[in-house]
Amino acid sequence: FTVIVVLIASLIECFLILPNHMSHALAASDKEYWYDWPSRTVTKGFNWGRDNLFRPFIGFVIWARYPVVALAVVILMSQAALFIRGDVTWRFFNAPERGSVSGNFAMLPGASREDTLEMMREMQRATDAVAERYEAEHGTNPLDYVVAELGGTTGRGLAGQETKDTDQLGSIAIELIDADLRPYSSFQFVGDLQEEVRRHPLLETVSFRGWRSGPGGDALDVQLFGAESEVLKEAAEALKIALSQYPEVSALEDNLAFDKEELILDLTPQGQALGFTIDALGGVLRNRLNGIEAATYPDGPRSATIRVEVPRGELTADFLERTFLRATSGEYLPLADIVTVESQTGFSTVRRENGVRLVSVTGDISEDDPARAAQIMEELSETILPTVEQDHGVATRMSGLAEQEADFLTDAATGFVLCLLGIHLVLCWVFSSWTRPTVIMVIIPFGLVGTIYGHHAWDVPLSMFTVVGLIGMTGIIINDSIVLVSTVDEYAKERGLIPAIIDGTADRLRPVLLTTLTTVLGLAPLLFEQSSQAQFLKPTVITLCYGLGVGMFLVLMIVPSLMAMQADISRQFAALRRALMSRGEARGLGLAMGAMVVASLAVFVATFGTVIATGTLPGIVTALLPPLENAPQMVAAFIAFMLAVLVMTVIAWIAAGMVQLRRKA
Repeated sequence: FTVIVVLIASLIECFLILPNHMSHALAASDKEYWYDWPSRTVTKGFNWGRDNLFRPFIGFVIWARYPVVALAVVILMSQAALFIRGDVTWRFFNAPERGSVSGNFAMLPGASREDTLEMMREMQRATDAVAERYEAEHGTNPLDYVVAELGGTTGRGLAGQETKDTDQLGSIAIELIDADLRPYSSFQFVGDLQEEVRRHPLLETVSFRGWRSGPGGDALDVQLFGAESEVLKEAAEALKIALSQYPEVSALEDNLAFDKEELILDLTPQGQALGFTIDALGGVLRNRLNGIEAATYPDGPRSATIRVEVPRGELTADFLERTFLRATSGEYLPLADIVTVESQTGFSTVRRENGVRLVSVTGDISEDDPARAAQIMEELSETILPTVEQDHGVATRMSGLAEQEADFLTDAATGFVLCLLGIHLVLCWVFSSWTRPTVIMVIIPFGLVGTIYGHHAWDVPLSMFTVVGLIGMTGIIINDSIVLVSTVDEYAKERGLIPAIIDGTADRLRPVLLTTLTTVLGLAPLLFEQSSQAQFLKPTVITLCYGLGVGMFLVLMIVPSLMAMQADISRQFAALRRALMSRGEARGLGLAMGAMVVASLAVFVATFGTVIATGTLPGIVTALLPPLENAPQMVAAFIAFMLAVLVMTVIAWIAAGMVQLRRKA
């Protein structure tokens, strides 16, 4: 939005303000001032280099236009290979470094406040131990301040904490020193901290998490479904155990938290015979455990309540065993004779989505090593999740940041296609041609050459900011191409196409160079910025600086070559059209040309088409060319196609020569 508004303002300035400024500048250009000497000197040097070096170079490029374009394609493929091979990785979002770390824990039902306090002291001990180790290694204590809390959580909190007793919750909030004052990240500190903490016997879950900005999804979010709650919980625990072996993974937790222990009562045959019911028994036991409200009376402006409760000292673990109930016959019977009691651990909250039980296992992955993070995600999807699905009979689905990444790439691809379509339609309207805009837009993929090379040189993974930079770079490269093509078309009205291409490219060298340099030099300070807070923007800066820097040379070399090649292809199609529409003796030449085209298409279908459809070459091809039998199928198809076209071309050339000799005879 900002770029759009700035461009609109720039457009208004160009038509309303700039002409007035230019009139004053041109009026003063006739006079030479002493302080203009540097500008005049640079201009003379630039003009000499343009006329004596650049113009002959462009002439050579036009002469060798096909090898030049082929070399550009090879360079593009070499950079694409860096990404395919994994030398340049992909990381959807690299959050800026933050110095806040939160550690939340919850104790099992039945744990006392003293147990929670003991775990809290262990968290503080582990924090101090890691801080002392870092101070001994790096010379500076990493802790700015530490705040411990008993009876609650900090930051994001834990799943199911709302059903927990506050005495069973605890947290520790850690603030590290500024990121520019330490050579390590908060992810590394979290990894060492969670390894240092010793788990309490009554600890249910502990989660360390570094605060991060950006998309709200977790870096690791796996949804489990397709089974009962108990099975889903077992699968979630198995998944957390499998992921906990990676020190780069932290904050592992699931949203199916255990609740307090439940007692399930079931009537015995004796209890049923004596007339007891479960509802009545539940009411009696509830009153004995919680008390009953005997009376309420006014006490001045307020009301007072009289409650009858069992003494607290009698509510011990064997309370149910000591409980007697009165039957309708008047006798008192032990509770154990009336009901069977089964103890069961329940869950605080069971979540459903579209009526399906769903458990989410979430966590965070360190971004210090993008290649390692990508490896963990690959092992998760290819090894860990299939094992969990097979062992527990559940279904899994990746969510969180992975889901947001897929949505972003889908939206970006759709927007990019619509953007290119809009640009193409506008260019077709401006140039009054369907083919000229194609020459301009073919240069767009070559912007990836500088983009991938820049990320490889700076060892920065591609990210969503790279995609944003690519979309912005596309507009600038197309702008350079438009300036060049429009100038060549204007010159071509008065001279030949090749001289027009050479003169137009030489004359447009300064505007293209200035357009690139102003952007690259303007972004250079951010490119070399060492502050950790600016690192997450570096993919965009690298994309623009390297993409435009390399794109400038590609525009000046590929666009002129493509324009000359377009003229060559136009002449060939015009000749073919004249041959096919010819009459009399030339009719045979047209038919021969048409037969050559049909034969070439048939050979293409028989080689490349067969390999694409079936994966193997036809048997007749391997029989005629036995060395291709053991070669890669696509390479073999290419060789067979080229040999067949070469043979047909030689035959056509010989036939045409024989026809010419017969005519002369």
